[in-house]
Amino acid sequence: MIHASHPDILARLKRAHGHLASVIHMIEAGRPCADLAQQLHAVEKAIANAKRELIQDHIDHCLEDAAAQGGREAKAALAEFKSITKYL
Repeated sequence: MIHASHPDILARLKRAHGHLASVIHMIEAGRPCADLAQQLHAVEKAIANAKRELIQDHIDHCLEDAAAQGGREAKAALAEFKSITKYL
């Protein structure tokens, strides 16, 4: 299922991909460690932000909708929420 947030998440992941490619080239070129660390930090932040947005969107839409239906859907939503919390 495509959510409204997915294009933004995709943009974040592409940004992280670009930063990671930059780090690889920087290592191959023998760039200073401080520069490498800065770029690696940018990769980590971009991925963390993408993950946070994806999980928040999932909670806001998929789990809320299932919980609102009650019954088995609510129980399944609760189990899914418990499962997804390990990624927070």
